[in-house]
Amino acid sequence: MDTESSTDTFFIPKKEQKGHVHTMKSMMKVLLLIVATNLVTIYFLSIAESHFISDARSIKHRTSISTAQIELTTCRSYMEELKVELKKSQLEVQELHFQLNSAYKLRKSNSIDDDHVDLSNEIKLSLGHHILPFGNHPKMGSKISSSYGSACLKLKEELVKYMNYQVGGECPMDDVFAQKLMLMGCEPLPRRRCHPKSPKNYIEPTPKPRSVWTIPPDTSIVWDSYPCKNYSCLVERWRHPGVFDCKDCFDLRRRESFRWLRDNEFDYGIDNVLAMKPKGTIRIGLDIGGGVGTFAVRMMERNVTIITTTMNFDGPFNSFISSRGLLSMHMTVSQRFPFFENTLDIVHSMHVLSNWIPEVMFEFILYDIYRILRPGGLFWLDHFFCFTKQLNETYIPMFERVNFKILRKTIWRKNDNPVIKNEVYLNAIFEKPLK
Repeated sequence: MDTESSTDTFFIPKKEQKGHVHTMKSMMKVLLLIVATNLVTIYFLSIAESHFISDARSIKHRTSISTAQIELTTCRSYMEELKVELKKSQLEVQELHFQLNSAYKLRKSNSIDDDHVDLSNEIKLSLGHHILPFGNHPKMGSKISSSYGSACLKLKEELVKYMNYQVGGECPMDDVFAQKLMLMGCEPLPRRRCHPKSPKNYIEPTPKPRSVWTIPPDTSIVWDSYPCKNYSCLVERWRHPGVFDCKDCFDLRRRESFRWLRDNEFDYGIDNVLAMKPKGTIRIGLDIGGGVGTFAVRMMERNVTIITTTMNFDGPFNSFISSRGLLSMHMTVSQRFPFFENTLDIVHSMHVLSNWIPEVMFEFILYDIYRILRPGGLFWLDHFFCFTKQLNETYIPMFERVNFKILRKTIWRKNDNPVIKNEVYLNAIFEKPLK
């Protein structure tokens, strides 16, 4: 549809979302009920007091003064009880007012309308609701919305910066900034109507299977966002001082050349792991935080298709994986895995899933892995590290709660960091039960 005619088909979301509107209406009904109860109570108190005073005067003429005093004392006691109830109602009103105010602030922070930040029309078009062109759909309703991370609207100034571009033009070179937004919870990022910068002098990729163990040409990617400006720099950086993510991964002649081929007390070999299941039943899977994709290469050599998730920390990991002829996904561990339940044969993760992740979040990740694995599927936790006390008191009970069955487990002391003591590595093969 044309942007000019979008007034007939485009719906900008109001501040009130349906769930909040329903909650607000319910709270308002309760508030009105409490107020009405207080008014009625006050009314009866006033009537009761005048009535009892009148009764006391008549009693003075009809019966003894002592009897009237007893009845008057009883009435006053009843009035005191009503005053206590009135006080309770007033406290309930104050609490309800606090909840209403909190709900309003929460709704305002999650709305694309904000008095303090001028959101562009492009943001509202990207994140807003759009009316379906053929009317109401039995499964979707009458409107459709784009998906975006929950934190995007809490980072409105950053969102304005990210969505600042010329429609139809070249996108800003903001890969590092975009990845920072993802790490802050704005994931998936909103879609944009601009073109990413293309590499200069791009040539066709190296054909398979040669591409798997070949360093791609420098012209295959745009280097603006990375410290290194060519693959030679990445391949050789293990020789130089400095801390980098997966420092020697791009040198395919070093550790990458024999990863997962050997089976010993510190490493599990792929062939030994695949042998745990009937031949040919491990067919598809996921590698979480898979570096340059070598695990997927080893699996591909055994006729297993692996999708690799990775981030571009200090290097073009996603581009490198794709150049090798493999599937990569640019996503953090915070995002729900985009696979249906009971579908994957194997999930693998090396180093990424460890104690740097908050414990509650880690448990949610484990349950998500359990969800996407088919019954009998394998979860290969590779070089997980934590403190010894954490392993025994937190993580082993956590694996048991998720209901993973341990097929193989190895624990040894982690000695590669002289500063941090009492750390251990864990290698484990878990199985999702068949029932």
